[in-house]
Amino acid sequence: MNSVRIVGGEFRRRVLKFPDSEGLRPTPDRVRETLFNWLGQALDGWHCLDLFAGSGALGFEAASRGAARVVMIEQAPKVLAALHENHESLHKPSAIEIIRADAIQYLASTKAKFDLIFLDPPYKKGWIDRLEPLLPDVLNEDAAIYVEAEYEIKSLGDWRTVRHGKAGEVHFHLLRRETGGESA
Repeated sequence: MNSVRIVGGEFRRRVLKFPDSEGLRPTPDRVRETLFNWLGQALDGWHCLDLFAGSGALGFEAASRGAARVVMIEQAPKVLAALHENHESLHKPSAIEIIRADAIQYLASTKAKFDLIFLDPPYKKGWIDRLEPLLPDVLNEDAAIYVEAEYEIKSLGDWRTVRHGKAGEVHFHLLRRETGGESA
C-alpha cells in the first residue's frame, strides 16, 4: 500500500493508505499546502466535490479543514475500498460521503451544488473537455475549481485561472468565475 499524509486541520498528520491503480497520482503535500494557502486555511461550511477521489488526499484534507460536506467520487473498486477504510480510520467524519460512480454520470444526475470542486482526472483521456460543460450546473455562483492537468489551463467556461503552479510535470490551477460587468 502507498500512503500520503493530511497536512492541516483536525486530521493533520494522519496517514491515508491507498493501492496502486492506473492513473492514480496523489496530490503532493506541498501542492496541497499551496492550494489551501490560496483558498484560506479553513473551509468552514463549504460543500466540496472530489470528482476523481483516488487516494482521497484532497477530499479528506477539505474535511479536516472544516468543510461541511465532502462528496468523494471514485469508480475503481480497490481504490474505493481504501477510501472507505481511510474514512473508518478517521472515525467516519459525517461530512464525508463516498460514492462509487462515473464522474460524468454523477455530474449529469446530481442536484447538489458545491463551493469547490477538486478535479484531478487521469491524464491524456480527454476528461477535462468532457466535464467542462457539466460543471456550471453543480457549482454555486462564487464557487472555485481546483484542477490538476498535464498542461496549463487558462479557463473552464466562465471560470478563469487566478492562481497556477507547476510541480514536476503537473500543472495545478485555482479557477474562479469571472465577475464584473462582462456580458456573454
